[in-house]
Amino acid sequence: MTQSPAPEPTCQALQDKSLQDKTKRDPRRGETWLCDAGVRPTRQRVALATLLIGDGHDRHVTAESLFAAARDAGEKVSLATVYNTLRAFCQAGLMQEVTVDGSRSYFDTNMNEHPHFFWEEHGALTDAPAKDLQIARLPDAPEGMEIASVDVVIRLRPKTQVPH
Repeated sequence: MTQSPAPEPTCQALQDKSLQDKTKRDPRRGETWLCDAGVRPTRQRVALATLLIGDGHDRHVTAESLFAAARDAGEKVSLATVYNTLRAFCQAGLMQEVTVDGSRSYFDTNMNEHPHFFWEEHGALTDAPAKDLQIARLPDAPEGMEIASVDVVIRLRPKTQVPH
């Protein structure tokens, strides 16, 4: 006789548990993050959310890097599930997608508007300080359109050494 899986917990039950301790890394932070955005907290979503924000710090990840982290943590999740979950988190307003080179997507848990550094040598994306960024003027949007946002990705590479 096989047992049916345990039902998924409700958001209210998860929020009650999360009130106990929000300071240490723990899945309740991920559960609360999901519930606050109206995202159903399935086991896989909670596992991925905990990897993303479980310690309270923002992250820039690719689907592949999150998939590897999930495997390293012993989570059984497919790469397709990771992609679908990251897209669902973006649609729920939990993350933003930052596309680099038109083909590589990074997912950022910091939802404030801010620029990014892309470290070409390492293929890493990090936050850049916004205080020094000034965009003085943008072109007018085409007829019938409005500018939804401006993404700033500053590409970095090591300086070329000039021989003396």
